[in-house]
Formats: sequence, C-alpha cells, structure tokens
Amino acid sequence: MSGCGCDIEIKDKAQREVLIWLLAINGVMFIVEISAGIIADSTALIADSLDMLADAAVYAIGLYAVGRSLLVKVKAAHISGVFQIVLGLGVLFEIIRRTVVGSEPESMMMIMVGMVALIANTICLVLIYRHRQGEVHMRANWVFSKNDVIANLGVISAGLLVAYTGSFWPDLIIGLIIAAIVIRGGLHIVNDANREKKQQAEAL
Repeated sequence: MSGCGCDIEIKDKAQREVLIWLLAINGVMFIVEISAGIIADSTALIADSLDMLADAAVYAIGLYAVGRSLLVKVKAAHISGVFQIVLGLGVLFEIIRRTVVGSEPESMMMIMVGMVALIANTICLVLIYRHRQGEVHMRANWVFSKNDVIANLGVISAGLLVAYTGSFWPDLIIGLIIAAIVIRGGLHIVNDANREKKQQAEAL
C-alpha cells in the first residue's frame, strides 16, 4: 500500500477541501467589507477588503496547484505574492488620495465589520494551521491568514480611535499599516518561492 500513492491523494484532498473553504470565506468577506468600506468611507475597511480579494485569488491559485508538480506550486506561490504586492500598492494610492481629499469614516460600522472579519479569518487560520509547514503554496496561504487576523485587529483599533478622537487620521494610518503588511507578506512569499525554486534547481 505504501507505493500506491494513497498518502499523496489524501494530502491533496485535504489541501483542496481547506482551500475551497478559505476561498468561499474570503470571497464573501470581500463583498461584505468593500460594501461596508464604501458606505463607512473607511480606508482601513477598503484596504482589508482588498486584502480579502487578494487572498481569495491566492486560494484559487493554490487550489489550481493542488496535485500538480512542485514547479507549478512554486509558480503559484510566486504569482500569489506578486498579486498581494500589487494590491498593497493600490491601497497606498487610495490612502494618498484620501489624504488629499479627506474622508469621514463611520467608526461603529468599522468596528462591527472588523469584528465579523476577525471571526471569519480566525476560522481560516484554524483551517490552514496544520498545513503551515507544508508545501510552498500552502505556506503562502498560512502567511496570508496570519496577516488577515492582524489586519482585522487593526481595523477594529482604527474604529475605536476614530470614535475617540473624531479624526479620520487613525483610519488612514491603520490603512497604511495594513497595506504595508500586505506588501511585506507578498515579498515574503515571493522570496520563499524563489528559494524553493533555487533548491529544486540545485537538486537536479
């Protein structure tokens, strides 16, 4: 039985099931957060929603990579990282625009939606936990899930600070931090993918 490939099939099935759940959760939360972000005029919520969109795309790419060659998985991780970086830069552009034109974020909606997103991403973190030391595309997904939880805590903190100070600056600052986290996570994944690719090349 050891040579039948059953272990690989079981592992691939487990990865596929986890990624489907992660894709569904992040897809729904993107719609919820981008809608709330626009209504609440919140940069932090919009930044977090784009992070959710990036993650959903990454999970879709990871789902494609399951069961395929290591080279495909490395490429999937690399694309995922680049996509994260691009969206992070997009958030930075939005922050600059709002710094110029101003905004009036709604603190209560920020807090409530941030808490819902935190619950959703904590579930994602639990689902991906046992794959955190797995193949490169699954390690990438673990990084995204950790960053999401941090970003959600940031949104909640921004909402509390906006309510306390009556200023839009906490919203912009937290949005900036979330963008930095997204870009940093993307760079980490790209570097991890490049290391994996180099190791495979050296092993040939």
